[in-house]
Amino acid sequence: MPLSPYLKIFPESEHPDFALVYSTKKGSLVRIPQKLLDCAQNDILGDANRETLQRLQIWVDDPIVERKTMTTLVERTNRFSKTFTATVVLTLDCNLACPYCFEDHFRGNFSMNEETTQLLTAHIKREHIDDGRDVELRFYGGEPLMAIPLLKRIAGFLIEAATAAGTKFSCSLTTNATLLTRTAVEELLPFGLKSAQITLDGPKRIHNRQRPFVSGHGSFTTIVDNIRSVYELITIKPGGNFTRGNYRKFPEMLDALLMAGIDPKKIGPIQFAPIHPKSGGHAPHSSSCAIGNEPWLIEANLFLREETLRRGFAVDKPHMGVCMIELTNNIVVNYDGSLYKCPALMGWPEFAVGTLVDGIIDYRESHKLDIWKNDECLECAYLPLCFGGCRFFRKLETGAIDGVDCRRAMLDASLETIVRQNLDQ
Repeated sequence: MPLSPYLKIFPESEHPDFALVYSTKKGSLVRIPQKLLDCAQNDILGDANRETLQRLQIWVDDPIVERKTMTTLVERTNRFSKTFTATVVLTLDCNLACPYCFEDHFRGNFSMNEETTQLLTAHIKREHIDDGRDVELRFYGGEPLMAIPLLKRIAGFLIEAATAAGTKFSCSLTTNATLLTRTAVEELLPFGLKSAQITLDGPKRIHNRQRPFVSGHGSFTTIVDNIRSVYELITIKPGGNFTRGNYRKFPEMLDALLMAGIDPKKIGPIQFAPIHPKSGGHAPHSSSCAIGNEPWLIEANLFLREETLRRGFAVDKPHMGVCMIELTNNIVVNYDGSLYKCPALMGWPEFAVGTLVDGIIDYRESHKLDIWKNDECLECAYLPLCFGGCRFFRKLETGAIDGVDCRRAMLDASLETIVRQNLDQ
């Protein structure tokens, strides 16, 4: 069959002689005459049309070769990666008391000490900067802005090392944004700060209930004021954690940002996420890896996406992506020097993959690498968007990482609407 298996074809109701062809591998969307599509399916294309469809990765000369290309994608990505990415937990201390926090059973006044800091910076310099890789760090917590001096020591050392080696260093924050003042951002700009992932859990009345300060006072106004003061200095990527009972109120939060005078075109993509059972425990926490297969979650995702776009804010588009667990040059460094492959797995010490002192152990079996390399996945049109789904969700669902977290039902129910939302914009 000359058409790529990694395609979804949608009808054009207003143009019945055409079809929308979406490549899950390339992320391209093409309106194609139905007659041309029929010719492609019957392998009777002219040279010019075949060349065009090949460039768009709609037509493939040999499906077996394409399947092999997908099978080796992760290996090739790891082999040729020029960037090292790490999530660095500076502290588990936090100034908020969110009832759904997935870290509250191991959160506390714990911060990375000087010995671990030196081990971290020495490791990154020796293993990555000196090997010619660029470095991108995401500072995480707890609340990372409660450890600014530590952040500056790490970033300052690595900027100097990268400059001397002719490579690049940059960093971002995952922050509750209560301390993301203009003064703090201006202080961190020379240390490579480019962006911040922040959280607003809906409009003020919902957010203040879900994300209060430790004192009990609401944090919504503080965060909006901070966004307004810094969003033209760094890229702000808002997110929010919804429940089945409150997600329809979340567009009011977007209206509040507009009323505050924030230009939506200068804000990074907004990504809302449901609250799920938390890491290593039984209370809820949020995860932005993906929406699950439950009908209400699919409905919520499509509703919030539409309302976000309608107000002029950006959203993430479907794209080919591999779980960070599969990427060699992507790691999570906990405050104590223990290493993980995903922040959500920090709640389970048995999923640690080593330490800065001892190095990384073989985690191929424990994390089920390459679990998507089976006939069902490799023949699925959604493979480039899924690659076996989320190990964390699989752990929550079955109690073990024992199979793929299949997203077929969710994508069957939502991808066409998402593609059409993007087309309308």
